[in-house]
This record gives sequence, structure tokens and C-alpha cells, in this order.
Amino acid sequence: RRTSEKIQGCSEGGHGEISNSASNILTLERIIAVLTVICLFNEQRNVLRKQRHWEKQVAAKKSRRKEEKLRRKMNRELESERQFTKRVMKAITKERLAEARSTGLKLCVDLSMTDCMSDKEISRLAGQLRRLYGSNKKATRPFHLFLTELREDSRLYRECVRMNDGFLNYTMDITDQSCLDLFPPESVVYLTPDAEEALESVDADKVYVLGGLVDESIQKKLSLSRAGELSVRTARLPIDEYMVKKDNMKNFHSKILAVNQVFDILLTFCDTGSWMEALQTWFPPGKGYVVAAGDSPPPPAT
Repeated sequence: RRTSEKIQGCSEGGHGEISNSASNILTLERIIAVLTVICLFNEQRNVLRKQRHWEKQVAAKKSRRKEEKLRRKMNRELESERQFTKRVMKAITKERLAEARSTGLKLCVDLSMTDCMSDKEISRLAGQLRRLYGSNKKATRPFHLFLTELREDSRLYRECVRMNDGFLNYTMDITDQSCLDLFPPESVVYLTPDAEEALESVDADKVYVLGGLVDESIQKKLSLSRAGELSVRTARLPIDEYMVKKDNMKNFHSKILAVNQVFDILLTFCDTGSWMEALQTWFPPGKGYVVAAGDSPPPPAT
């Protein structure tokens, strides 16, 4: 009996162990199945997320390409419009300058005094001539310009060609003749800061001459002496009549202007009829003069 009971007990214990093992196996399989489902779900979600991200990138690239294409198109249209406007303005300017050759006021730049100038002064004068021509191009009523006594073998001519792009195509008369070879002496007015007479008005029947001179050594009355050689009338800008000296630390006062500055003052006066406006606009503040306050000019300087 005892042996039989032992066998029976072993049999019952064995069935219990087998049952527990089977249960564990089923539980593990369920866990694996659940984990597999979770992994598949996560993988699917990642795929969808990557798909959406890719679609967004593609859409953004398409949008950028579309915007870039539109921007290039607008730039082409703007550039075409600018080029058209530039061509039109260039044609208008060319027409105005050509018309000035027959109807404009006549102004000569006398370049007979360049032999006494240094290379540095020659370069500065070439730059001033470029600015003078630029102002004339922009003017509503440009002058008929002459560069007189400018020889092709001179230093100034070579420097103008070197420094000033398109110099040989400037719409002006360039000649090696003097102003008296071109115009009668009685029609010539030589503008020099040392003249006694102030220029009150600009006469269409006159030819105005500016001395083409840059003189860093400040040799006085060079342009006045040149006018005396030509035996022509002289005049000065009405600086004393419309301006007063301004106190400054260096106590510096000068009426000597660059050729392009004198030209800008003349242009503005011809356009506005006001010496006060012309001088206020173009007279360099560093020269130590200011336009007098009030509507009337100051009394003549003594």
C-alpha cells in the first residue's frame, strides 16, 4: 500500500508540473504575440510618420521652386523694365545734349594752363571735368560745352581718356583751338574769382569761359591774367553780394572753387533764377562762407 501511495503521489505531482509548464508556455506565447503586435504597430506608425515627413518635404520643395520661379520671373520683368527705362532715359539725355548744341547756352573750359600743373593736379582736373559733364547730362537745360585748347598729345587728354569712361563719346566739342578762334572777343565773358565785376545774369548771346585750372600752390590771379591775355570781359560769381564770412577755428575763407563747382552754381542759377539758391546749394561749406540771412543780399563787401 505504501508503495502504491507513493506512485499515486508522484503521478499527481507530475500532472501538476506539466499543467503549470503548459500554462507558462501559453502566457509566453501571448506576450510574444502582444509584443509582436506592438512592434508591428510602432513600425507602421514610424513608416507613416516618415511618409508624412517626406510628403511635407516634397511639398515644401515644390513651394520653394514655385516661389523661386516666380521671383526669377519678376526679376526678369523688373530688369527688362529697368533696361527699357535706362534706354529711354539715355535716349532723352542724348537728345537734350544734341539740342543744346544748337540752342543751349555756350560754355568753354579753357585748358591752356595745364602745362604748369603737376601730374596730381592734372588728375584732379580730369575728375572735375567728368563731374562737370555728369552735371550737364542731368540738367533740364544743359549747356553747349566746349573743351578748348585740349591737344590730343597733352597729359590732360591722356588722363581724361584713362580716368573717364566714354570720354571720347562725350556730347561736347573738344578742340585744340582757343575760345577766340571760335567766338568773337566781344561775346566772351571769362569767369574768374579775381574779377571786379559780379555776374548778375546769364545772357544767351554771351559765351562764358571757365579757367580749367587746379593749383595747389595757390598762385593768385592766374585766370585773371589769362583773361587779360585774351583781352576779354571778366566777371566773378556774386559771392560777396549774397554770402558772408562764417567764423571757423582755422579762420579760413576762400572764394576759389573747382571748375565743376562753378558750373553747378551756374546751372542752378539758370534753372531757378536765384543766386541765393544756387550758392546755398553748391558753395562748399568748408570754404568759410554762408548765404546771408534774409530775403535780400547783404551790402557789398568793402
